[in-house]
Amino acid sequence: MATIAYQTASCLYEGAANPAVDRLTLEVDDGEFIVLVGPSGSGKSTALRMLAGLEDIDEGNITINGKDMVGVPSKDRDIAMVFQNYALYPSMTVAENMGFALKMRGVPAGERRRQVEQAAELLDLSDFLDRKPAKLSGGQRQRVAMGRAIVREPQVFCMDEPLSNLDAKLRVQTRTQIAALQRRLGTTTVYVTHDQVEAMTMGDRVAVLKDGKLQQFAAPTELYDAPVNAFVAGFIGSPAMNLVPALVTSEGVQLGESTLPLERDRLAALHRQELSSVTVGLRPEQLEVVPAGQGIDVRIDLVEELGSESYVHAHLVDDRGGASTRLVARSHRRAPGRLGETIGLRHGAGSVHVFHPDTGARIDGEEMSARVGTGV
Repeated sequence: MATIAYQTASCLYEGAANPAVDRLTLEVDDGEFIVLVGPSGSGKSTALRMLAGLEDIDEGNITINGKDMVGVPSKDRDIAMVFQNYALYPSMTVAENMGFALKMRGVPAGERRRQVEQAAELLDLSDFLDRKPAKLSGGQRQRVAMGRAIVREPQVFCMDEPLSNLDAKLRVQTRTQIAALQRRLGTTTVYVTHDQVEAMTMGDRVAVLKDGKLQQFAAPTELYDAPVNAFVAGFIGSPAMNLVPALVTSEGVQLGESTLPLERDRLAALHRQELSSVTVGLRPEQLEVVPAGQGIDVRIDLVEELGSESYVHAHLVDDRGGASTRLVARSHRRAPGRLGETIGLRHGAGSVHVFHPDTGARIDGEEMSARVGTGV
């Protein structure tokens, strides 16, 4: 097992105007499972490849157990990679694929077989050791790739979107297996995904990246409860947080004809910054569908029925009856309204998130800031 530290680590590709990873700084504890998440082009895979020695560190450094990895070849870092594609040898059996790295090290056949069988038992692959990859399902192939990494007993696992080739149901099943296996092995793991649900359910902590820069590094619950900026707020959560412009009043923020009250210290923070408008964040699950006139009046554009709940897509109705801001609410009852009907959305339990209209930075009062911190 190992500790990992990125210390203002940057990677700049030739001909690129901006770094793919820009002065990334974060620390990973021994045995921790962290997830790098972000949209395409955010630098998450590059950051992982820098750790594995597959990309150069152009500025700053990365350490493993305090040892600087700049200039250290990949083969000398004691890291095992699990890639998006399984990269299995089609002519070899499952057992031969899993034990190939050990064979290259010169590990005796008997010891190789023992380690392979031990890993196969962990991954429920004992019945498939003599099969070729072509005779396996996608999930089984991914577990073979995992087994190949496990038998090496590395100090760090690096996983680059290992579930992206699986169907939705198999992804859920396999991510549960990976998370449980990591807890059992206790091996420090850095996992890359673009799927924020995957990140939230698997990681001890999650690093959110955008354009090569770290936005926030915190536990999943902190990312959800206290996103440091509008980007993190909109990226974390499913459905995504509603981010809408609103006017600042003496009591709170105004949406349409409704006012959402804010705490006194947060209002004071808005007035100190002389802001007349802000970006307000409302989680769909914190909006309750009520009759028109009892909340924020919206007109329904679409109702998505999911069986146990519904998602209501609507637009804000102003005092002239026109369409403006769009909102999504989660309803626990079926048929919460018909297309074109005007309903109300009432904000329930949970905080109203407020962000600077230009920078996107979170705005909190002093009391709330001390309670939630920044998470970076």
